[in-house]
Amino acid sequence: MWKSLCLLWIVWCSVPQCLPAGDYFQIRVIDAETKRGIPLVELETVNQILYVTDSNGIAAVNEPGLINQEVYFRIRSHGYEYHADGFGYRGKKLQVTPGGKAVLKMKRVNLAERLYRVTGGGIYRDSLLTGEPVPLQKPLLNAQVLGSDSVQNALFRGRVYWFWGDTNRPSYPLGNFQVPGAVSDLPDKGGLPIERGVNLDYFVDESGFAKKTCEMPGAGPTWIDALVTLKDTSGQERLFAKYVKVKAPLTVYERGLVEFNADKNQFEKRKVFDFDAPLYPVGHPVRYEMAGTEYILFGLSYPLIRVPAIPTALADLSEYATYSYLKPGSGNEDWTVERDTQGALAYAWRKHVPPLNTDLERKLVQQGKIAAEEAYSLFRDIETKQVVQIHNSSVAWNAYRNKWTMIASQKDGTSMLGEIWYAEADSPLGPWKWGRKIVTHERYSFYNPKQHPLFARENGRLIYFEGTYTTLFSGNKVKTLRYDYNQIMYRLDLSDPRLDAKQFMQ
Repeated sequence: MWKSLCLLWIVWCSVPQCLPAGDYFQIRVIDAETKRGIPLVELETVNQILYVTDSNGIAAVNEPGLINQEVYFRIRSHGYEYHADGFGYRGKKLQVTPGGKAVLKMKRVNLAERLYRVTGGGIYRDSLLTGEPVPLQKPLLNAQVLGSDSVQNALFRGRVYWFWGDTNRPSYPLGNFQVPGAVSDLPDKGGLPIERGVNLDYFVDESGFAKKTCEMPGAGPTWIDALVTLKDTSGQERLFAKYVKVKAPLTVYERGLVEFNADKNQFEKRKVFDFDAPLYPVGHPVRYEMAGTEYILFGLSYPLIRVPAIPTALADLSEYATYSYLKPGSGNEDWTVERDTQGALAYAWRKHVPPLNTDLERKLVQQGKIAAEEAYSLFRDIETKQVVQIHNSSVAWNAYRNKWTMIASQKDGTSMLGEIWYAEADSPLGPWKWGRKIVTHERYSFYNPKQHPLFARENGRLIYFEGTYTTLFSGNKVKTLRYDYNQIMYRLDLSDPRLDAKQFMQ
């Protein structure tokens, strides 16, 4: 009897305690095309009371003074629009009643569809308040995580391992600055279907907060990227990442290699890299075979750095090369451009030179060493033909298109870091010449996008990616309730006629 009562108490405590669902008026905002609920829709009353839909597209309204009233809600959301009335207002008047419901449809302007928030508190808050079912095991607060920066993930020993940057908690303004982490099961191995969400099982400390998995010695935060799984000579899988130590105001002063110890759920230092070396692991890795050898490609804007896909090579910077036309040994900031006998840029795998990027090639153009139209980083908008400067990208093979696909963030677009582009090429080395914008934000950032080939569906027709939604670098001082500084998942349907493959091969 006592055990049964204890069990009932545990179950009761695990259920969110809130007002009865009948006390709330439910507004559900759906995509007019897919009929799926839209997360991150802002509903604002005439007197500036703001509601934001949860990952089911639901907002729960229970405002004293507005119950049993006709209430006008302005409706807005990044990449979606609600039709305007004769005065130009985009919104809807609703009769707000306890237990009542309303469904609003928005037109999607984005090509990609926003699915749900991956991290943070209150992911399904409003659904629970209104009595709706939710897919997550911990839909309100998981490992005390309120917000996390920049995701890295990799398949390791049959499960998906996830790691993030700086992470907020409820109990104090300073949180985890030493890499929190979690695991999840693949959708076909007990995990949720990716279109519904990800059940994250965090590594936690004694307080229940997401633990520090990569606390390297030295002042300031530790960040990781270039997370990659490799097999050693015995066939054993091992998980590695590059770490950096950072001091104010965002200055990296040390970088090296760490390896994850799955028994301790902890990264361990393996190597401190020469800080002046021009080539090292960075960004999201891509596996690629060349001339019978498997390599890992790295890069921030483009994956132009390669290293053999073995642990010993990963730790040895002398093994790294980059696909470039710059001549080694020609001098820092005064590079010599190598050309073939026909005068064309002589691309080859070269060591001891930095990877090509927009800023470097801009200097080469200014110095008269290359013509502007010769630059590798001439990524253009399919519609306007204007050059788009890529900030970060994530590249993966796509069987549906039989191409390599890129999901990339733009620097200095219509928002500083909030625009996401799609492109494809015959090789992960490109050329990446044409792209189409698939996600837009109004004065908000959505940076460090990560494509998830692990979760692609229907032979790659449906691809999934996420990024960090934050006011950082945007100039916007108004942070979105619950969503700011968190990861949001999107889906892109490659059968969309606006993504006709012929466009990318102009």
